[in-house]
Amino acid sequence: MTEDLAPYRIEPIALSNESTVVAEFLPDGVRETAYQSEAELEKAFIKQLQLQAYEYLPITSEADLTANLRRQLELLNKIEFSDIEWGRFFTTCIAGANDGILEKTARVQEDHVQVLKRDNGTAKNIYLIDKQHIHNNSLQVINQYEAEGERANRYDVTVLVNGLPMVHVELKRRGVDIREAFNQINRYQRDSFWSGSGLFEYIQLFIISNGTLTKYYSNTVRHGHLAEQRSKRSRQKTSNSFSFTSWWADAKNHPVTELTGFTKTFFAKHTLLNILTRYCVFDVDRKLLVMRPYQIVAAEQILQRIATSTNHRQLGTTTAGGYIWHTTGSGKTLTSFKAAQLARALPEIDKVLFVVDRKDLDYQTMREYERFEKGAANSNISTAVLQRQLENPNARIIITTIQKLSRFVAKNKKHPVYDAHVVVIFDECHRSQFGDMHSEISRVFKRYHLFGFTGTPIFADNAGSHGNPLRRTTEQAFGNKLHTYTIVDAINDKNVLPFRIDYINTIKTSQNIKDKKVPAIDTERVLLAPERITQVVSYIRDHFDQKTKRTASYRHDGKRLAGFNSLFATASIDAAKRYFAEFAEQEKELPSARRLKVGLIYSFAANEEEADGLLNEEEFEAEGLDQSSRDFLDAAIRDYNALFGTSFDTSAEKFQNYYKDLSLRLKKRELDLVVVVNMFLTGFDATTLNTLWVDKNLRAHGLIQAYSRTNRILNSVKTYGNIVSFRDLEHETNDALALFGNNDAKGIVLLKPYAEYYKEYQQRVGNAPVSWTVS
Repeated sequence: MTEDLAPYRIEPIALSNESTVVAEFLPDGVRETAYQSEAELEKAFIKQLQLQAYEYLPITSEADLTANLRRQLELLNKIEFSDIEWGRFFTTCIAGANDGILEKTARVQEDHVQVLKRDNGTAKNIYLIDKQHIHNNSLQVINQYEAEGERANRYDVTVLVNGLPMVHVELKRRGVDIREAFNQINRYQRDSFWSGSGLFEYIQLFIISNGTLTKYYSNTVRHGHLAEQRSKRSRQKTSNSFSFTSWWADAKNHPVTELTGFTKTFFAKHTLLNILTRYCVFDVDRKLLVMRPYQIVAAEQILQRIATSTNHRQLGTTTAGGYIWHTTGSGKTLTSFKAAQLARALPEIDKVLFVVDRKDLDYQTMREYERFEKGAANSNISTAVLQRQLENPNARIIITTIQKLSRFVAKNKKHPVYDAHVVVIFDECHRSQFGDMHSEISRVFKRYHLFGFTGTPIFADNAGSHGNPLRRTTEQAFGNKLHTYTIVDAINDKNVLPFRIDYINTIKTSQNIKDKKVPAIDTERVLLAPERITQVVSYIRDHFDQKTKRTASYRHDGKRLAGFNSLFATASIDAAKRYFAEFAEQEKELPSARRLKVGLIYSFAANEEEADGLLNEEEFEAEGLDQSSRDFLDAAIRDYNALFGTSFDTSAEKFQNYYKDLSLRLKKRELDLVVVVNMFLTGFDATTLNTLWVDKNLRAHGLIQAYSRTNRILNSVKTYGNIVSFRDLEHETNDALALFGNNDAKGIVLLKPYAEYYKEYQQRVGNAPVSWTVS
């Protein structure tokens, strides 16, 4: 006897297009080690592209290139140009006489649909590239194209998209530094990319390779490098734009450097076309930002989670969201922006809310969003404005603070937006989203996806002891981890700088004391002793020029600067006041030109420093300060006003403006040092900042966050972040690196002292075989 099976229905959880980044790349095991000439490398590369369905064209002249462009646009748009129509379209919509690299990049990225005026007076939209259905685009490859400009040049390999040159590949034989390929493209752009009709100025991406190492970068990286080289003042070659070239990798962050593997992955048709059409951002500064593989993976993981949880009816649960662990300095703002932008385009999504916890992040992130896409971030200055935006169907991406959103929720027990299908993205989700506000927001919204970005997740090992016990870790609050890119990955990829740490002992303790808790009883009193404060400030002043490299000059933001600037992290408001006063005392006899420009900022915090060294958060109002601390801060701000011709004080609005002005002057290197308690130690980025002076306890995510203020890449002068600690944080540093990197992170993230490198050098010299030459 057989029993009939109950009828069932198969329902797909999600339908997905191909991932842009391969999940895991496994080389075929054959590694080219023999000598390979440039011509042989080029021939093998083109053959591989042909195997991947690229059409090879034997084009070497502009006439052939233009004729092919016409044919490809006719095929894409299912049209046939008359000669007059083509001539008019080509000269007005493709190769305008006044168009340069930036205008052509804008056309590809922002205005890829051009209007053709037909001979009969009608108009028709002509797509230069199809961004909706990427496989409608044709991919062709040409090589050894000859161009006559100021000098005759012959280009290695160029990929055409619908007949337009959009990807250029410069190859060097194995063993040659790929910087030579980088510099070769420099010469092309200077001498001949603009020649003729300037079609090669449509190139969006450059690839450089010597067969063994392969990198990619955007056209404006090269454009900016050339602009700096043309500057009459830039005789010192401090531009480090080569540092802004990127490695390709798989989703597990394993680099794909061999040209063969790179070709199979990066030049896979769907990958290349996705990068060109989805994963480039042409910002308001007219820079083309090309996303790195880990950023693309994170954005696609978020889109995938939105699709799966929607189809599986999991909205409003942590299963519908997740968190992205990308280390501080790896470009989380760009990643979250692109994820928000792509989520906004999904037909089922009504709103994308980008939620930050601090007003400095609100201000800074707002500027970043505005930089990526003008108007994408609708600034909100009050809960009433936020409400109007939530009710405006055209405001698809909204940036707000968690405090404003919680006030909106408190005032509006019922609201139509609570039933809307929303994506909520939290920036720096290791912060106070674990409190009641997070709980309240997630309670009232019904159909939401909750995503968090953090460089330092909260695990059980570094969770605090307060707050909701069900939301103490990042995973408890946001769901499971969707992608990881640690500080070790970032330093290996040279996307952030390593740290150099000096521990300066300022307290002598008896060797007989074994228990750390015994000297800790009087430690804070001793640490604030006037003699020690004087010694620490003297040390900073004596070593300031050395640590901040004041003898090295470079150009930044249109100005010639000498060296970098710094933050001084202190343990308490009392300590910050004493240190600031000591700087003033030690420099009062110096002429103003020789004094350090020292700033001070702090505000009320419920607990200035947690006992276990985790950073606590300061409010953005000075009202909670005791009168003495507020008066001292007002006096410091008056000094600041005198220095810069401003008019700030500690009243609510003026204090927030003081914070913004201070942060801006730090970024422009107009200040030498700012004394802080907790402010600026998280969520603040200034590429000119290279040194952190530390006289406070730090641990776990608080330590990594604070250290990471110093390790942003700027140029070839800035090679590492300096940490000068007046407390013994070595154990805490090693533990934090193991938690947020791996057990071997110390050897990658931290530079050894010079003495260790020299000792290693002497040992190697001593062990080297001795050879004798007899003449």
